[in-house]
Amino acid sequence: MDTYSYTPQYLVKNGEPWFPIMGEIHYSRYPKEYWKESIYKMRAGGVEVVSSYVIWIHHEEIEEEYDFTGNRDLRGFVETLKECKVKMLLRIGPWCHGEVRNGGFPDWLLKKNWKLRTNDLDYLEEVKKFYFQVYTQVDGLLHKDGGPIIGVQIENEYGHVGGLKGEEGEQHMRTLARLAKEVGFDVPIYTATGWGGAVTGGLLPVMGGYCDAPWDSSLTEIAPSGNYIFTYERNDHNIGSDYGFGYGITFDINKFPYLTAELGGGLQVTHHRRPVAHAKDIGAMSMVKLGSGVNLLGYYMYHGGTNPKGKLTTLQETKATGYPNDLPELNYDFRAPIREYGQVSETLKEIKLIAMFIKDFGSQLCTMPAFIPEDNPQKPEDLEHIRYCFRQNKESGYLFVNNYQRRHKMADHAEVVLKAEINGEIIVFPKLDIEDKEYFFYPYQMKLGNRIIKSALATPLCKLENTITTYVFYTDKDPQYRIEGEDPNVEVLTLSRKEAKNSWKIIRDKEYLFISESAVIDEDNRIVLYGRETPCIKVYPVLEKTPDGFMRLPDEKGFAIYKKNVKIIKDKVNACLIEETEDKAVYELELSITEDIDDSYLELTYYGDTAKLYQGKELIADHFYQGEPWEIRLRRFAFPKKLRLEIITLREGAPRFLEAWPEMEDGRACKLKQAELHTEYITNLFL
Repeated sequence: MDTYSYTPQYLVKNGEPWFPIMGEIHYSRYPKEYWKESIYKMRAGGVEVVSSYVIWIHHEEIEEEYDFTGNRDLRGFVETLKECKVKMLLRIGPWCHGEVRNGGFPDWLLKKNWKLRTNDLDYLEEVKKFYFQVYTQVDGLLHKDGGPIIGVQIENEYGHVGGLKGEEGEQHMRTLARLAKEVGFDVPIYTATGWGGAVTGGLLPVMGGYCDAPWDSSLTEIAPSGNYIFTYERNDHNIGSDYGFGYGITFDINKFPYLTAELGGGLQVTHHRRPVAHAKDIGAMSMVKLGSGVNLLGYYMYHGGTNPKGKLTTLQETKATGYPNDLPELNYDFRAPIREYGQVSETLKEIKLIAMFIKDFGSQLCTMPAFIPEDNPQKPEDLEHIRYCFRQNKESGYLFVNNYQRRHKMADHAEVVLKAEINGEIIVFPKLDIEDKEYFFYPYQMKLGNRIIKSALATPLCKLENTITTYVFYTDKDPQYRIEGEDPNVEVLTLSRKEAKNSWKIIRDKEYLFISESAVIDEDNRIVLYGRETPCIKVYPVLEKTPDGFMRLPDEKGFAIYKKNVKIIKDKVNACLIEETEDKAVYELELSITEDIDDSYLELTYYGDTAKLYQGKELIADHFYQGEPWEIRLRRFAFPKKLRLEIITLREGAPRFLEAWPEMEDGRACKLKQAELHTEYITNLFL
C-alpha cells in the first residue's frame, strides 16, 4: 500500500517527493450518470487527487432526514474515484461556503439557539452527528482500507470568514479534527485553509488565489492581481474580501510545504460582478505559483456544476440569507477547466501544459526551492519590468518568466539576455524578445539520460519512456538547444505551443503522444475522443495498426495522422418571440435534433441581464449575462424538442460590473441574438 506524508518542503509518497495536481468537483452538483466520464476527463487533464465538499444542506436539508441518494450519493462517488484510479481529499466542513445557501449550513441549524462555528457544546454535538453520517457513507473507502480517500479537510477559512480567532480558534480546529477522528476518519493527511488570517489548529495548511474577485463589492475594475507576481508571500488578500480584507497567516511557513487547494480554475460570477476568466488568466497564474515555490497545484473549481434543487428552498448563496452575493439558482459553471455540462475547455488544455510537466518532472521540482531575485518586481502595478525567478537544486533548474497581467498590457522587451547561476557557473540564455501576454519557463542543466541541456528557449512538456526515451518540449521561438553529451537512447521532440496544448499522453503497449483538437480521454479499456469536428489524431510513435473506422494520412514530422470521416450534422433551432415587455422577452425554441447522435449543445447568444431556460414548466438552467454565449448540454435533458427561454432586461447604467456591455436599444438590452445547435462526436478507439 502507498504511504503518504509531508516534509516542510513537499508532500511525500512512498518515501519520495510527490507533486500532485488536485481538482475540485462537487458530486452533489453534477449528475451521477456522468461522474465516471468527468473523472476520466479530470484525470486526462492531469488531476491525480480529486477534492470535494460534503455540503451539509445537500444531505440534511430537513433535520434528521439524511439524503445520500442520486447525485448526493457520496459513497457511489468515492467508489467511482476508486474505479477511475484517482485519490481523494474529502472536505467535510461542517461549514464550507462554496457559494451555497448559508455556507452549507441547513436552515434548521440556524434556527437553533446555539453559537454556530464556536465551541458551543450543542453545536459540536450536532457537528459530530453530521461527521458520523459522512463517515458511515465512506466507511471502507479510506486509504487504510484500500480506498481512495487519503486526506480530510476540516472547516474552511475558519477565523478568516467567521469563527473564532487566536488560540480559541486554534482550539476549535483541533476539536473538530478530534471529532472527525473519533467518528472514524483515520487518514494520512488532515488539511485546513490557511489564507487571510485563518487558523489551522496545526493541520496542514493549504492556500489559494484567484485571478479576479467576483465577490468584491465594487462595480469597477479592481487593482491588478498580485497572483501574477513571483513572491514568497503565500497569502492572497483578495480571497474573502467580501468579509473584510485579510492580513497575514497564522502558521509558521518554515514548517509546512507551500500547497494550494483553491487556486481559481475559473471564476463564478455574481449578480453584481461578472468578470470572465480566460484560459491564459489561469495558465499564467498557475505558472507564477509554480515559480514561486508551490508543490501542490489544487484548483477550485476544476469542474463546474449545477446546484441541486432543494426540498424547502433554493440552495444557492443569496443576499436574502445574509450573504454578500446573489448567484444563479442553478448555474455553478465557474468557467472551470471542465464546464457545467462536462465541456473540456481551453482552460483545461492551458493548465494541462503544466500538469503534463509535473507528472513527469514534478518529483525533482519538489526538491528545487524558489529563488526570487531582488530586482524582480514586487508590485502588480509595475507593468514595465520583467518578472522572473528561478527554481533549482544543486544539479539543475528552471527559469520562470511572466509578462502577463490580467486585464492590463505589459511592456514588450527586445533582445533580453537572462542568466542563471548554478554551482558557481553562469548560464547565459540566448537573446529573446518577450512580448506582452507571454509567460514561460525554460530549463538549464537539465539531464536527458547522459545528455545535458545547458539552456534552451523551449519548455519541457513530458517524456515518453519507450525503447528510446523521447523528451518533448514546446516553443514558438527558435528553441536554440545547447546540448552537451551523447546518448543514442535519448531524443528531443519539439512542438509548437498550440500542438502542446492539444497533446494528450496515452499509455498502452507504448507511451504515446496524441495531438488532437478533440479531447483524448483514456478510459482504461478504450480511448475516447470528445469533439465537435471530424475526429483527427496525430500520434507519436506510430500505432501498431490503424484504429477501426479511421484512415491513415501521410505522416507529418514523425507523427502518424489518422482521420475518421463522419457526417457533419447541422441541426437547427427555430426561435420564436412569444412575449415581450419592458422587463423581459420570452422565446419558444423548437429544436430539430438528429436521432442517435452522441450529444448536442444548445448555444444561446443573447443580450440581457439574466436568462432562464424551461422544459415545460420546469426551470432546467439559468445564466447571468457576461458577454459570451451560453451552452446547455441537451443529452442531460433527453434531447428536448421544445424549450422556453426567458431573458430579463438589462438597463443602461445598471449596478453591474461587465467587461463588455451588450448592444443597447433605447437604453435597454433584452433579446436573443442567435441560437445554434452543436453536435458533439464521441469516438471510441480500442488499442
